[in-house]
Amino acid sequence: MATSTEAPLSGVRGGLDALNSRHHQLGLRIFLFSVVAHCAEHLVQAIQIYALGWPLPEARGVLGVPFPWLVTSEWMHYGYALLMMIGLFMLRPGFTGASGTWWKTSLGLQIWHHLEHLLLLLQALAGAYLLDKAAPTSIIQLIMPRVELHLFYNTLVTIPMVIAMYLHTRAGRSDNASARCHCAPKD
Repeated sequence: MATSTEAPLSGVRGGLDALNSRHHQLGLRIFLFSVVAHCAEHLVQAIQIYALGWPLPEARGVLGVPFPWLVTSEWMHYGYALLMMIGLFMLRPGFTGASGTWWKTSLGLQIWHHLEHLLLLLQALAGAYLLDKAAPTSIIQLIMPRVELHLFYNTLVTIPMVIAMYLHTRAGRSDNASARCHCAPKD
């Protein structure tokens, strides 16, 4: 008989099991949509700055134009970085073989990206900025401007993630044989 403390844990495990088996494809699609939308925001912001010549404070991406607080909120940026890391972690067990290696690479890169956003959030909350800068500053931001850095980070995390998804959804790959999901069509 399960104790009351075991029931919630088995519910979480059951949910993760379902996410990485029968619902893996749906979970990946929802996650990918969120990642692509986020990357598009960073890309639009770069276009606004470099192609359209908008001043930095005006270049806020698509959603940041009507909702400027989205761009300036360290909580929002940190929250997205955390959710992305959690998504990569939760979907990880569904990947096997080479796709699993690429997915873990993406997760590792996102862990670093998350830590950079945690550093930015902590500075914003404390009101004390790294090396007495005028605004919250991440470690790599000391050598690369923030807009370019976050476009770079998101690209760096997305590339291995897309490679993992590509490999994971190819029929006939021997390393997909042990996958418990139906993401790859069966031969």
